[in-house]
Amino acid sequence: MTAEANVGVVGLAAMGGSLARNLAHHGNTVAVYNRSYGRTEKLIAEHGSEGEFRPAETLEEFVASLTKPRTAIIMVKAGEPTDRMIDALADLMEPGDIIVDAGNAYFPDTIRREKAIRARGLHFVGCGVSGGEEGALRGPSMMPGGTEESWTTLKPIFESIAAKAEGEPCVTHIGADGAGHFVKMVHNGIEYSDMQLIAESYDLMRRGLGLEPAEIGDVFEQWNATELDSYLIEITAEVLHQVDKKTGKPLVDVIVDHAGMKGTGTWTVQSALDLAVPVTGIGEAVFARGLSSQTELRDEAVKRGFAGPDGSLNVAEADRQAFIDDIRQALYASKIVAYAQGFNEITAAAKEHDWDIDLAAVARIWRGGCIIRAKFLNRISDAFESGEANVSLLFAPYFKEAIENAQAAWRRVVARAAEYGVPTPVFASSLSYFDGLRSKRLPAALIQGQRDFFGAHTYGRIDAPGVFHTLWATEDREEIEA
Repeated sequence: MTAEANVGVVGLAAMGGSLARNLAHHGNTVAVYNRSYGRTEKLIAEHGSEGEFRPAETLEEFVASLTKPRTAIIMVKAGEPTDRMIDALADLMEPGDIIVDAGNAYFPDTIRREKAIRARGLHFVGCGVSGGEEGALRGPSMMPGGTEESWTTLKPIFESIAAKAEGEPCVTHIGADGAGHFVKMVHNGIEYSDMQLIAESYDLMRRGLGLEPAEIGDVFEQWNATELDSYLIEITAEVLHQVDKKTGKPLVDVIVDHAGMKGTGTWTVQSALDLAVPVTGIGEAVFARGLSSQTELRDEAVKRGFAGPDGSLNVAEADRQAFIDDIRQALYASKIVAYAQGFNEITAAAKEHDWDIDLAAVARIWRGGCIIRAKFLNRISDAFESGEANVSLLFAPYFKEAIENAQAAWRRVVARAAEYGVPTPVFASSLSYFDGLRSKRLPAALIQGQRDFFGAHTYGRIDAPGVFHTLWATEDREEIEA
């Protein structure tokens, strides 16, 4: 087979097929391979006229059709299938060739794979891709890691297919080895928090205020013309306006209330724990999905009939609109906290793994194509670009003012929800994080005293340098310098 394709895609399911078509739409000659050749034939039969494709029946033919340096993008099932495909490609490739894993891989796996492939003289790139099937076809946000040398080859290819925001392609080189997949993981963690906050806002209006889904959809539609302008707010309005054709009921009322997970939110929280970085909003969003899946436990709790308020917020008709505006402000403040915590996690990981990550550039590539794209990402990018957010996004003047302006409404929402029995785990945990952050002194001093008592873990003093321990078992409980 003649080497004519400047890029290839392995794995032609929904995401891989869409990405291959996107590449072809933008002037790339695309080699395509799938383990089942029938899927390759289907892609060519249905979309072969959309651009230059080079179908291959075998992996050997696929590699032979690629021009040097050969660039192969893998879109196969995560885990062992990805490892097998990487090894198979590496066996057929030559030094300088590039293997790109564009799936949702756990970043330690990417670090491991990059090290092994680099030892063979090849380049391995873990690339986060956000936007789902539609984004893969029409323009995703892309987060590639890997070497600078591989980025030189990949840059024109990826820039050709990425989403555009204000004319800029939503792709940048994130950093070495696992940096790209780490940033994509945190993106997904923020997405979990964002979605849970929207769901809590819906619940406050549905159960708490008694509004119908279409009415709440109207509210979200109005909010999308404010500082909350974002893809998730936009699609929420559409979902809430959708009527089920079979029953005539609002579609949201016939969907089972069990939110699925594919692992990236959990990985974000696990990684944050390893880095000792609090991501409370993301954590509570993951736990909320977990609770939603425990249907037997929840059903049993309903049967037991726990005493408590029924969720009606007891808001007078005249005050309803004011409370809806309170929810909007609480949503924005909590959303800012989620992004601040996510960027804090990226900063900590960059130090830990020696990644040189440009946070302003990360915010810029999230403005288009990805699920969390939102108007205020321009503000986030500006804050990192100017250095105002170098310690925390919350300290940048724009976001500090936004939080302070929303604070009273935020507190009213959390207090009323708690009083009347509407669960708002992300609203509440985000507010608690903010209050903890602004506290001059936290009760951790007591915890450290307890730790010293039962485990001789020692403590520091505010009035003297050094490390101290109290001899708790002695009569006078003498303090000694440890």
